[in-house]
Order: sequence, then structure tokens, then C-alpha cells
Amino acid sequence: MTAFRKICFCCVFCTMGFVLDSSPVFGQASPNEPSPVMASQAPRVAKAAPANAGVNVTSVHDGQHDFDFAHGSWKTHIRRLQHPLTGSNKWVELNGTVVVRKVWGGRANLEEIEADGPDGHFEGLTLFLYNPQSHQWSQTFASSSDGTLEQPAIGEFKQGRGELFDQETFNGRTILVRGTWSDITPNAHRFEQAYSDDGGKTWEPNFIANLTRESQ
Repeated sequence: MTAFRKICFCCVFCTMGFVLDSSPVFGQASPNEPSPVMASQAPRVAKAAPANAGVNVTSVHDGQHDFDFAHGSWKTHIRRLQHPLTGSNKWVELNGTVVVRKVWGGRANLEEIEADGPDGHFEGLTLFLYNPQSHQWSQTFASSSDGTLEQPAIGEFKQGRGELFDQETFNGRTILVRGTWSDITPNAHRFEQAYSDDGGKTWEPNFIANLTRESQ
């Protein structure tokens, strides 16, 4: 795992009303039981109201267009922490471009990244896929330096903020990785990758990208 890694629940309760059946009982009553009451003599019983009457049922967020803001061409300024989880505060800066193309009508996106910095030219490819059953996104990254897909991060958007997570090994330790998309406007947004080696209690950002849309 390199620090270039781009990291981007529902119950419906159904109840039915019921009608008390006051139909006549056929057959002779037991000597110890009262005679059955005929339907014409029985009091009318109103249909019970559904148990969820007056209760707002929260609908599941359909997130298949959550990444639509990213479509298009962008300029990116990247800050990368050189030695994450070591106490180091040495950052390097890169500048480049990001191009995002929608696939399947926006239910998938393909992102191409090119940037230049002190370590030379960098190229990355990110595939975003929306799962309509879980209502979550996955993000899978590959670098041109090795040409292999890394394990996907999984997550969703809430109130305009996207968070995707995965668990992997870094320097021999199991850590959590979080990718966050925030400060989203039509012409700008921010991406941050962070690591946690204490089960998510604390997070250390190691990759921050500020993107501005290229003028048409």
C-alpha cells in the first residue's frame, strides 16, 4: 500500500390492520359455555389502525449518483506524507490532473490521475462501483508502477460527505484506511486519505488532494 492510494443500514416494517371476526359459531355450545352470539347481535368492531400510523419510516438513500460531482477534468494539488505512522511531519507536494468518466450511467466511475513531484511522474487509475443492494460504493486503486489492483475500500455518503474504509497491512501491522470526500461544490472538492493503527480511535492524514475544475 502506498500513500498514493485514493480511498473515496434499512428496515421497513409492514403491519396490517385486522378485523375481529364475529361470525356465528356453528355447532352446539358446551353446557359450561355461554351460547354463541349471533353476528347480528354482536357489536361492530372498527378495523384496527396500522401500528405504524403516524410514524415516519426513513427511506434508504439511493446513492448511485453520489459521485456525479467528480465527473470531468480537474487540476489537483497533492500533499503526501512521506513516512506515515512514524511521527514524521515531512510532506511532499505534487501537481497534476484528474479525469473522471462515468460508466453505467453514473453507477460506476473511472478516474485517471497524473501528477509530478519530487519522486517523478505518477500515474494512477481508480475504479468506483455502486452496489444497489448495500447502497454503498467501492473504490479500487491501481498504480502504473506495479499494474495491480489493490483491495477495495467500501463506504457511503451522508449529508454530502463520503467516507470509504478498508483494512490492510502497512509496515507489518494491520491498520485501517479511510478515504474522505468533502467540501464539495460544483467546481471544487477535497479528498483526504488517513491511516489509523489504534482501531479508529485516532487518524493520521497522509494524502490530501484539493481539486479545482478545469475551465471549459
